[in-house]
Amino acid sequence: MSRIGKVPVKIPSGVDAKIEGDTLTVKGPKGELSMGLADIIEYKLEDGEISVKPANDTRTARNYWGMQRTLVSNLVEGVTEGFTKVLEIKGVGYRAQAQGQKLKLQLGYSHDVDLDVPEGLDVKTPDQTTVEISGIDKQKVGQFAAEVRRWRKPEPYKGKGIAYRGEYIFRKEGKKK
Repeated sequence: MSRIGKVPVKIPSGVDAKIEGDTLTVKGPKGELSMGLADIIEYKLEDGEISVKPANDTRTARNYWGMQRTLVSNLVEGVTEGFTKVLEIKGVGYRAQAQGQKLKLQLGYSHDVDLDVPEGLDVKTPDQTTVEISGIDKQKVGQFAAEVRRWRKPEPYKGKGIAYRGEYIFRKEGKKK
């Protein structure tokens, strides 16, 4: 039994959800998101909440149960509050600058790294060493944050690189003489 899957997703006021065929569409103050529904899961929209149950008693259906409920919950949370990832850049001369729908990174390479911001995401740089990525789709926000971080992962000796805010970087002691 999925403990997560048992709990129905509450739909707050100001949010409209519709199940049409094999698509769930959620509209809220921040925008609209939709998701394809799995055949082996039953979705019910009643009394201001969406409940998710396995359609049959197969192992696959039970495996999908909790994940599908979490995906529905992410849709509702995205259109009401949105998602944000904050990246911190550490290192001498490392900096970032948001320029419209582009993110310009200086990470110690011989060239600047220019990244196109995907549609639906908002990138801000409150200062040169902080990048805030926000949007309504959790998957897009996390994917773009991972792509930015991939350019210079934090290294364990000096801690230089791009890390998520609050991420612990395991530090190693250098070579002893």
